[in-house]
Amino acid sequence: MRLTSLSEMNCSIAKTLDVIGEWWTPLILRDVFRGIRRFDDIQASLGMARSVLTARLRKLTEQGILERHEYSSHPPRYEYRPTEKGLALFPVIAALMKWGDTWAAGPSGAPVVLVHEPCGNAGHPILTCPHCGDEMTTSNTHSEPGPGASARGAPARGAPARGASAPRLAPPAP
Repeated sequence: MRLTSLSEMNCSIAKTLDVIGEWWTPLILRDVFRGIRRFDDIQASLGMARSVLTARLRKLTEQGILERHEYSSHPPRYEYRPTEKGLALFPVIAALMKWGDTWAAGPSGAPVVLVHEPCGNAGHPILTCPHCGDEMTTSNTHSEPGPGASARGAPARGAPARGASAPRLAPPAP
């Protein structure tokens, strides 16, 4: 089944999902971030069909998220390393992990934890404002049209008209 492309939507989330939203792709990225970088090792870790893994790795390399590096020439064998663009997806994968740990983990808790190497403690991602350092949540954040919203100056679909107050992403906490 071929998925409909989201690449033409004027939405950063849609464009991201067009690149990494297929089944298996976030798990491939998870493994690469964990240091599992060779085709056979990724395939063994995930137990996925080789043809599907080949297609996903091809897309990730074509999109500049992973780079192929030859580690054996006879026969040719490659490992897949994240590029700067790929490393920028680490917070996305970590946020998916945090959501799964909170809402989908079994009764024993999280199957894996992220350990911050400088201090040696387990942690989880927190979205913070780069200006004041406060945590950003749905109750203290709203969206506004950005510089790429529309060439004609009209607000993006779902955005408030100019001069109108922007809706919150969620109601403020009581």
